[in-house]
Amino acid sequence: MDLGSAENFTDLGTLGVEEEFYVVDERGVPTAGTDELVYQTDPPEILDGRLDHELFKCVIETQTPKTTLSDVDDNVRRVREALVEHASSQGFGIAAAGLHPGAKWRELDHAEKPRYRAQLDRIQYPQHRNTTAGLHVHVGVDDADAAVWVANEIRWYLPVMLALSANSPYWNGYDTGLQSARAKIFEALPNTGMPTDFEDYEAFSEFERTMVETGSINDRGELWYDVRPHSGHGTVEVRTPDGQADPERVLAFVEYTHALVTDLVERYEDGESGYRHRRELLDENKWRAIRYGHDASFIDRDCDGEISLGEVVDRECDRLGVSGIGDIYDAESGAECQRRLHEEDGFETVCESLLL
Repeated sequence: MDLGSAENFTDLGTLGVEEEFYVVDERGVPTAGTDELVYQTDPPEILDGRLDHELFKCVIETQTPKTTLSDVDDNVRRVREALVEHASSQGFGIAAAGLHPGAKWRELDHAEKPRYRAQLDRIQYPQHRNTTAGLHVHVGVDDADAAVWVANEIRWYLPVMLALSANSPYWNGYDTGLQSARAKIFEALPNTGMPTDFEDYEAFSEFERTMVETGSINDRGELWYDVRPHSGHGTVEVRTPDGQADPERVLAFVEYTHALVTDLVERYEDGESGYRHRRELLDENKWRAIRYGHDASFIDRDCDGEISLGEVVDRECDRLGVSGIGDIYDAESGAECQRRLHEEDGFETVCESLLL
């Protein structure tokens, strides 16, 4: 049985970045290409063992090596450059967004990998239409109970990340009226969305074991919540942001996630009790991020009022000494940019804007 262990939580502050991308044709539209890129050709060295496809044959995932805050910029860029070069050698392009506006799920091929075929058989319609692509950031934590506490407390900040990253207004060729339709499409799957809080690592481990032993999931990797203690890697894994074409935006979320996790570990070690928010309140904040993106406001952490995204960003940049999320907030959002380009120049220009 593929279960993790508390013993895996050994390193504090290490980083790993996973990105999901679309393999596209000469028009910039998603196309089956991951068999060629993953199975039929040898990837560049940095991608060896760190390249896989997702549910659809047009969605590919990369992983950086285990890295540090000082080296993560170089690793993210090298992985992306290697992927683009590898895809180009086979006649493909690479694009990034939370959802690709040209990805029409009824017309796309699903992967043949047994794990994905089993998911399709079990989940049916919600998984058949799951053309999503996201950004996942792992931050090492050196204590399993601390990792669970951090995952509990970081939940309030996840809608902030989602609102900033909102980059998926179109789904299946349709303008959804949302800023991050990806988040809503993905939530149709089981074991997704905002998790509840867990008392400690033992409680989380027991939940993980129960889900596998009862056949609810085939392996612990199918707990697809917006954040989770990763009992295999010994990390807190934040899975909230939409995919991004601009590496600077990716690195801003990496910087912020790292700062949040390390700050929360310090708070745990200082004996803070935490907020332990109800999931329903966090779901409301997530909905606001999905619907309004950069214009969202949230129920504040003390549950006694509202706070705008801009106010949160200013506070977080000052509190944690980060700047990237401020730059994202000050710029046009991904969703706004896609809609503007669509109105000004049409569908092809939107597709071009998503290319790496």
